[in-house]
Amino acid sequence: MRDGTQTTDGDEGAGGPAGADDATAADRTAPDAAPTEGPAAALSDRDEAVLAVERRSWPGPGAKERVIRERLGISPTRYYQLLNALLDDPRALAHDPVTVNRLRRIRDARRARR
Repeated sequence: MRDGTQTTDGDEGAGGPAGADDATAADRTAPDAAPTEGPAAALSDRDEAVLAVERRSWPGPGAKERVIRERLGISPTRYYQLLNALLDDPRALAHDPVTVNRLRRIRDARRARR
């Protein structure tokens, strides 16, 4: 039937031009795919965990390093390398602006003293 009933809806996908369904599917997924390519993309779980560790305060020496090894499974040296790279990542700033801006100020002050 061609009067706008269910048959017409079923014919649209099958009777349309070749590739019409592909274009429609691409249009639906394009907004979801875009954030993974630009600065609005979400941080990885590891990057979020690095920021979460840095957000906390620590009771004494060694506690932070122990959590870095146990929770993240990396050495403290690698942790600080990742953290330093995150400070320059706009996605990290969007995710946790308070922590990132605080750490940037500390880093900049240390660089200025050198």
